[in-house]
Amino acid sequence: MDRAAVDRLRARLQAYMAKKGLRSTAQRRLIVDTFFEGASHMTIEDLLTEVRVHDKGIGYATVYRTLKLLAECGVASERRFGDGLSRYELADDAKAHHDHLICISCGTIVEFEEPRIETLQDEVARRYGFQVTSHKHEMYGTCADCQKKVS
Repeated sequence: MDRAAVDRLRARLQAYMAKKGLRSTAQRRLIVDTFFEGASHMTIEDLLTEVRVHDKGIGYATVYRTLKLLAECGVASERRFGDGLSRYELADDAKAHHDHLICISCGTIVEFEEPRIETLQDEVARRYGFQVTSHKHEMYGTCADCQKKVS
């Protein structure tokens, strides 16, 4: 994600926190910074592991509450890919919509954009007189690396 998008998301978070009267603690800043710099589709446990490299005193509940705060203010999107875990990714309204390929063997998640799928979805919605407000497209299967392991 580009610097302008990150700055936009940080400004959104700061405005939301100010509106709600929330403080920006050192632990919260560390969690937010680590999330912004981390891999996409992080679980709470992934983020906890990362932040504990810098501060072993940060607990699960603090990471959980911070991720929920990021989701509430629209800075992060919570995703569930059928394995019982919530994953979080940066949510930038200016970024093009993307979909996901999820490997059921190793858990790899690949983001992709395909304009033809978007066009087809719009056509189907129009055909049925349906106004789409949001959607998600997830395809589950086995990635190329896992297929090689089986062969």
